[in-house]
Amino acid sequence: MGHTVNHKRVTRLARKHYIVGSHLRKKKCTTIPDRLTPPVADLVQRDFTASTLDEKWCGDITHVQVGAAWIRLAYVIDIRSRRVLGWSMAPHMRAELVFDALRAAVATRGGDVTGVIFHADRGSQYTSAAFAQVCDLHGIRRSMGRVGSSHDNALVESFWQELKRETMYRRVFVTMSRTRLEIFRWLTYCNARRRHRALSYLSPIEFEQHHHRTAELPLTA
Repeated sequence: MGHTVNHKRVTRLARKHYIVGSHLRKKKCTTIPDRLTPPVADLVQRDFTASTLDEKWCGDITHVQVGAAWIRLAYVIDIRSRRVLGWSMAPHMRAELVFDALRAAVATRGGDVTGVIFHADRGSQYTSAAFAQVCDLHGIRRSMGRVGSSHDNALVESFWQELKRETMYRRVFVTMSRTRLEIFRWLTYCNARRRHRALSYLSPIEFEQHHHRTAELPLTA
């Protein structure tokens, strides 16, 4: 609204007026590994930083209750910019869910993502041979954390908590179409308007635009 406010002032005023952020209950582990698939190394090792765009991506699947049913959301995030590059929503847990999210991310980056590291958990969708083929097709290097360790994929776990706290806390969705719309709105807001401390309080898209302008300066000079 045109006012510059330091985050410390926001913290102080929130404490003064007893304003506390919503907290979610501890979630259950839903990662079901495929014990027959060959091992994939952890190339991230809990280092959720990157020096440039498309160096490291991470992704996950989450579950949203819709009445008596469930809708699943798979998404891909660029670790450098925190931008959600691709996502997919469906009422099933088949591997196509993660295929579609990854392909959307590749399309967002113009189709050439050779060498990018994609980090995920060891769920059967990500350990499937079909998913490995999709990664190989685009030159994507797979990376996986341990089963049941949220710290090995901490960035997406944090993203998950924000999504559920800001769109679903104390709310009940009764239709698939309404749920899809609310999630889409939040993802759009997250990319275009949500500011991140790690990005010098820029939104992911603003940060990427600034990154591209900075990279072009030596060329124009």
